[in-house]
Amino acid sequence: MYDLEKIGTEAKKMAAYVRRLSAVEKNAALMTCADKLEENTAYILEENAKDMANADPSRGAFNDRLKLTAERVKAMAEGIRKVARQDDPTGETLYMKTLPNGLQVGEKRVPIGVVGMIYEARPNVTTDSFALCFKSGNACVLRGSKEAINSNIALIKILQDALAAQNHPRETVQLIEDTSRETARQFMRLNKHIDVLIPRGGAGLIQSTVENSTIPVIETGVGNCHIFVDESADLDKAVKIILNAKTQRPSVCNACEKLLIHSKIADKFLPQICDALHGAGVEIRGCDAVCKAFAHAKPATAEDWHTEFLDLIIGVKIVEDLHAAIAHISEYSSGHTEAILTENYTNANAFIDLVDSAAVFVNASTRFTDGEEFGLGAEVGISTQKLHTRGPMGLKALTTTKFFALGRGQVRE
Repeated sequence: MYDLEKIGTEAKKMAAYVRRLSAVEKNAALMTCADKLEENTAYILEENAKDMANADPSRGAFNDRLKLTAERVKAMAEGIRKVARQDDPTGETLYMKTLPNGLQVGEKRVPIGVVGMIYEARPNVTTDSFALCFKSGNACVLRGSKEAINSNIALIKILQDALAAQNHPRETVQLIEDTSRETARQFMRLNKHIDVLIPRGGAGLIQSTVENSTIPVIETGVGNCHIFVDESADLDKAVKIILNAKTQRPSVCNACEKLLIHSKIADKFLPQICDALHGAGVEIRGCDAVCKAFAHAKPATAEDWHTEFLDLIIGVKIVEDLHAAIAHISEYSSGHTEAILTENYTNANAFIDLVDSAAVFVNASTRFTDGEEFGLGAEVGISTQKLHTRGPMGLKALTTTKFFALGRGQVRE
């Protein structure tokens, strides 16, 4: 049986170690890790090729996330450097207050401790998670999927070698190499050692983690994202935004999955956008009105409106007005990202205020919901829940707070 208890015990020790490191020490180690990744690009791609050879060729979108190229390895290294350049959030004093009795009470930002990650075939999650955990003063235990096991083993070896070169313990970041479901379930129950568990992947993985974990879980990733085209929208601009949101990288959680069109512009805009989407290879699953207006559209099922396709598929529906769009989003959204395309200031503000998702955009692609795009350097995921963090999770999301008090002998009466 895989010795998770040993891994957890070691991680607790490493959390105490990383917590003591200065920002200078952490940054130097991260820069070395980034350099070593680029120096070992050939080795990483060789190991990734083994994973790609074992991949199911029919899973195009899934394989896109799994595949590494020299450019993607370079981007992973640069992501680590960006994290190193971020301000260190640990130790930040959030406020100080002097009580009437002279006691000074403050609150400061501190590391969480040990962060567990369980994720699917995205090798970049391995490096992003390590960098963010290390910079925020946390140890981390990572469990990737069997599809990416060779890539992940290679990446962890490089990171651990780089840490050792800077005289840091290799166990600061650990990988669970056993990818069986039973070991995953055991990992989810290491609440004695792991302080928070973050699943990153499809709905099945997240649901399984929430149902089985005894560790506090931050749900991330499922993105049934909507774009609503208001009656006042700039239609040429709308086509450009929708195509980007759907086709630029359809396999990721911030891709647009549903398109809602105001009834007053449907006759004009529906042929324009459907022709553009169809021409880009997107399968359209529409409501009755959409199917009548566009011959290539397929009837959407009730399940389709709930589904995150992660593929060149989109659900299209004509809605009566802004409030009907918001009602549809409230019923079907996963709480990830929604956008309104409008030239009406009042409608834009109403959409921002009334749509309850982690990110809400006006006249911009949903693809911008991303830690790097938001200036966070990288992310461990996009939280779709409300506690203790929401949206792209950067350094501050991997910290908690503690209260402290400075006294001069005060006692409570």
